[in-house]
Amino acid sequence: MRALGRRPTPAGLLILALLALFGFTLVVQLRSNDGDDGLASARQEDLVRILSDLEARDSRLQSEIGALETSQRQLTSGVAGRQAALAEADKRADELGLLAGTVAGRGPGLRLVIDGVKASAILNTVQELRGAGGEVMQIAGAGGRAVRVVASSYFVDAEGGGVIVDGDRLTGPYVLTVIGVPQVMQTALQIPGGVVASVNSGGGSVTLEQRTLVEVTAVRDATTLQYARPAS
Repeated sequence: MRALGRRPTPAGLLILALLALFGFTLVVQLRSNDGDDGLASARQEDLVRILSDLEARDSRLQSEIGALETSQRQLTSGVAGRQAALAEADKRADELGLLAGTVAGRGPGLRLVIDGVKASAILNTVQELRGAGGEVMQIAGAGGRAVRVVASSYFVDAEGGGVIVDGDRLTGPYVLTVIGVPQVMQTALQIPGGVVASVNSGGGSVTLEQRTLVEVTAVRDATTLQYARPAS
């Protein structure tokens, strides 16, 4: 707070809130893995893989914290801060567009093919990918139509087979394309008792392919809010 002065700016408060959120997420993840009874019987190579996953997440969070601290210094540097603020605003707009699904994205990631599963298994997969740092993703069915997956996305079993994703009916096999750190996401999916093990035990199948570049091309129309307004 001293770095932001006696009257903290909204940007400074946002940065502090994000730093606290990153720290809280890391602590929750560590406690979750520490309290998992299934790890007591895990093989040594599985434990090593889980440890590697946690270290990769910690490294990613430290990098994000460093970037936020740099932005904080630039935004509070006087005249130069105005240009930094404009650049930060443009960057933030692009990031929000990716999160909202209104712009396409590209980067390193995973391509997953899941078959023989219900909506709950796809939802579990999406949640695990998000927890492992998956930033942008889409899902496509056998017909090739892709649906952008965002925070408000829902998955429901369709009558006669298939899954309804945000109103669109898809049939398997389902192809999930997700942007993030490939090794971290794959490790998260393959932990003992995780997504891959659950799908296989239920009679389904999952194939994973790490790629240096994937493209998420499905986009959504921007939503116009009718009632919600900023609080400040």
